[in-house]
Amino acid sequence: MEIQYLCPLLAVFDMKAALQFYVEALGFSIHESAGPEDDVGWVWLERNGLNLMLNTQYELPDRPGQQEPARVAAHSDTILYLGCPDVDGAYHELLSKGLQINPPEIASYGMKQLYITDPDGYQVCLQSKV
Repeated sequence: MEIQYLCPLLAVFDMKAALQFYVEALGFSIHESAGPEDDVGWVWLERNGLNLMLNTQYELPDRPGQQEPARVAAHSDTILYLGCPDVDGAYHELLSKGLQINPPEIASYGMKQLYITDPDGYQVCLQSKV
């Protein structure tokens, strides 16, 4: 059996906000998408061999005015760990893009880690060995 890549799918409330985070802040590019340009419902993102899909939780006419707090809270146990050789540099770059984030910390197991939370409550951790 040959497996070529992993491509997790995350359900998002507001695709425009999610794309601003993953494309503009983290530097992913859109590999494929579905839906009209002003209401994309699904995207496949790539960056340096990393794959991630995003799909809207609601079609635009059915989307409630705000996210359900319980749903956002449930996402807190989902973390995407991304290898990043310059965590400090990434921290400063993300600050310059307007993200409100805490500085990187060194975990007890020897990884320098920078945690970021996306608009839907999913966590992304940029990390490297110390």
